[in-house]
Amino acid sequence: MDLRLEERSDNVLVTVSSRHMDVTEPLKQYAQQKAEKLTKYFDRIQEIEVVFDNGKDTTRVEMIVNADRADPFVAHHDNGDAYACIDGCVHKLERQLSEHKKKFRNRKHPEDLTPKRAGSEG
Repeated sequence: MDLRLEERSDNVLVTVSSRHMDVTEPLKQYAQQKAEKLTKYFDRIQEIEVVFDNGKDTTRVEMIVNADRADPFVAHHDNGDAYACIDGCVHKLERQLSEHKKKFRNRKHPEDLTPKRAGSEG
């Protein structure tokens, strides 16, 4: 069973879908709440897709972040608890987005290659 729930907030489309399980409303709201917080790490996020997959012993969560002018950012986390999986994915994506933003910001003016300006003495 494939269940898709979409909600748009602050120009970011959050899609929650599932395989082999039903997503409860509190779990859906928790995933949306955590996904929306990723916009503070990179402001060009357009869409976030959260996929829940229930296996035999574990729950797997995959989060895919599509951003403007960037390749998709993907994070997977396997655990027995879906809430812990969401937290793990968000933590991985925070790091990926922060590193990408840092690399993108320092592309033209790296810190160690910037010449220092001499101040006036006198």
